[in-house]
Amino acid sequence: MSFFSFHTLASSGVYYAFENSDLCGKSIVVLLLFSSIVAWSIMLEKWLSVKRLGDSSASFIHSFGQKRTFLMSITDSKNNVGPAASIYRAALVKIMEFHGANEARLASMVQMGRKPEKPLTEPQLAVIRATVDKEMSDQIKILESRMGFLSTCVSAPPFFGLFGTVWGVMLAFCSLAERGRAEINALAPGVAGALLTTVAGLIVAIPSLIGYNLLTASISSQITDLEDFAEQMMAQLRVEQTEYEDEPVPVRQAPQPQAQVRVQAPTQPQPQPQYQAPSTLPPRPQTVFVPNPASAVDNADSSSVQPNLLNQ
Repeated sequence: MSFFSFHTLASSGVYYAFENSDLCGKSIVVLLLFSSIVAWSIMLEKWLSVKRLGDSSASFIHSFGQKRTFLMSITDSKNNVGPAASIYRAALVKIMEFHGANEARLASMVQMGRKPEKPLTEPQLAVIRATVDKEMSDQIKILESRMGFLSTCVSAPPFFGLFGTVWGVMLAFCSLAERGRAEINALAPGVAGALLTTVAGLIVAIPSLIGYNLLTASISSQITDLEDFAEQMMAQLRVEQTEYEDEPVPVRQAPQPQAQVRVQAPTQPQPQPQYQAPSTLPPRPQTVFVPNPASAVDNADSSSVQPNLLNQ
């Protein structure tokens, strides 16, 4: 019986306070009631959305960690709505652009156990990293959407309630001043309407604060997981590019030039010079003894003259 009486008193008290509020107080209460409905709808929608995206991302990250190569997660990313799968697909689009292949061709190569013919260069890896960072920023914006309004619902309603309270108390004391005497009947309606705005502001702010903190913690955890996944994905991609360097490069032998056979025309044999013996022998040199002129003068008077000797 006492509980019923307390509930009836509370209900009648809230209605009594609202009825005795002025236009400003009633407007503040209606505004705070609308803010409370919007805050609760945002909290429920964001909680379901963040939980669904978080479960999808966790499933894809776990599946990606079990794969041996980067391209083996193409099939898993098609039906996954998580932000991790979106980041993977953004990197995959750039890889298809650099290799000049579509998704179906890359999927068939994965099924056959093949990999692209040529590795990615460092500038191409830098472009893929920038694409991953941009997509991750977009996914973070999606996760944090409408959190700004929820933050406003946490901080603004207490100030609206305080404003309504101060306004109502001011009017209540003005009413007492007009009557010239302090009566509870003249003070109670204004004070009750003033305090109603404070209660309304706290009703909006307290649940919004709890929901905001829980959602912020969940979103921060997912952002950390996405950053770790981006690092893991790029590291896996770089490791696969180094495998091209370890493989032996097949040496292609240049075709040997064929020997060209030149057919030369037969040459006429040149006649060899024949040796001919000389017909006559050269004359033998003769030794001529010439007499000394001095001895000839000395012997000028002599009667006898010595003849020249010729030795053959």
